[in-house]
Amino acid sequence: MREKEFLPNVKERLGIECLNEMQAKMMASASEARDIILLSPTGSGKTLAFTLPVMKMLRQPTGRVQCVVIAPSRELVVQIAGVVREVAHGFRVIALYGGHKVEDEVNSLKVVPDVIVATPGRLLDHAVRRNVDLMPVRILVLDEFDKSLELGFEEEMGKLARRMKNVSRIILTSATGAEVLPDFLRLDNPVTFDYLEANSKLRARMKVHRVESDGKDKLDTLLALLHSINNGPEPEKTIVFVNHRESAERVYDFLKRKGAGCVLYHGALDQRERETAVALFNNGSRPILVATDLASRGLDIEKVKSVVHYHLPLTPEAYTHRNGRTARVEEDGDVYVLVGPEENVKDFVTFDDTFGLDKEKESDLQSRFMTMYVSGGRREKVSRGDILGFLIKEGGLAPQSIGKINVYDHYSLVAVIEKDVPGLLNAVEGKKLKGEKRRIAPLK
Repeated sequence: MREKEFLPNVKERLGIECLNEMQAKMMASASEARDIILLSPTGSGKTLAFTLPVMKMLRQPTGRVQCVVIAPSRELVVQIAGVVREVAHGFRVIALYGGHKVEDEVNSLKVVPDVIVATPGRLLDHAVRRNVDLMPVRILVLDEFDKSLELGFEEEMGKLARRMKNVSRIILTSATGAEVLPDFLRLDNPVTFDYLEANSKLRARMKVHRVESDGKDKLDTLLALLHSINNGPEPEKTIVFVNHRESAERVYDFLKRKGAGCVLYHGALDQRERETAVALFNNGSRPILVATDLASRGLDIEKVKSVVHYHLPLTPEAYTHRNGRTARVEEDGDVYVLVGPEENVKDFVTFDDTFGLDKEKESDLQSRFMTMYVSGGRREKVSRGDILGFLIKEGGLAPQSIGKINVYDHYSLVAVIEKDVPGLLNAVEGKKLKGEKRRIAPLK
């Protein structure tokens, strides 16, 4: 696939005016008959970096699977598939992962895709059931392969690799290093692009603040911090990291009672709850995300101004990945570490200053946006453009009143300025979106 066919999509659909150095080098590497190892920190544009050479390697659709991308988590699969779909216009891209209907996936596979993005277990299950033929696959991408190995997916990935006997190009990515490569891979004279040094630049764009807490229970300190750091008309996006699910629930419940616009994210939530939480945080209608370390990797989260370590991270790796949620793509960010009495701070945490709380200050921790639910998604042939046009034409909204739109399999979420919601609901009552009346209501 020639560059002039897909590069306009990068600009028009992803809003990226120019490629960074890593992305440009990765795209150029597609012309060499060599496998690729990409070492790159979180937030550096890695997904687009490996998508670009894949686009150059793709041939016109043949009714066979050409490329498989394997990632260790559902969230990462959804994120990657979203990027690939935008760039690979004209190619069929599907995502396979646990936590939603298998029947939908089986139906999707009846029309053979060009690109599959999947978690190892779900893809192997479809292959064993003969829902998909992996023999024709020419391009294999293992994203965050180090994490896949850490999570115990080596056996599944090995079985998948043995089913892809015609793979001629392999791309491996990692955010931590490539000291051990999977035994089942036989790389052909690989070229390595190492951008891990970018972590030092990331630290230069990041200020780490020590925040003293009067008691072991840091809830009041956290609330005072959130009020202290928000000065504008809109609260800035902040992720509060804790070490355990139970703590996440407790912190979330406390902030919600105190009137903060927050959302919860941890591994015990089902897939829909997790994707909804990310959507609400990304679109700004819930500017505070309370999360375990599950949110520190693999999520496409934009413009996070602050990271708060409510609990001290247990490992240097956890600390690095948490901090990597802010100061992304050349932006600045702030990290706040809450330290209780007699609490020992690990050596890997270094501070730039001690932050002074303004315990009398009260800020508005609610967003002016509300998220609306639309009962139609990709399976109903509803697109972002359809929803945007409907809200403007039938709902009477100005474009600036509409925020981010997320389209899922059977539903969509759209951020709308809250004061415009009553008028919108009156205007669209009885109106049809893509030929059908659909439920449109504030998301509860």
